[in-house]
Amino acid sequence: MSATLSTIVRPAHGAFLRTFNACWQRIARYCVRRAAITSLRELDDKALRDLGIVRSQIEAAAYGFVNNPNRARR
Repeated sequence: MSATLSTIVRPAHGAFLRTFNACWQRIARYCVRRAAITSLRELDDKALRDLGIVRSQIEAAAYGFVNNPNRARR
């Protein structure tokens, strides 16, 4: 086995950057979803109904789990 100390000790920079980038993207998605939830909670029930959701579906809608059967397919 011919492994040098530099290959054993030195971390893979690509793996670190991929992990850091994945964490950063997850934090950004979380912040965007929380902002969407806050905005939707500020709407009245009529405006939510126009969007096709009810107040109890706000968080599910922000995460993309609500399907709107009245929406036309593209």
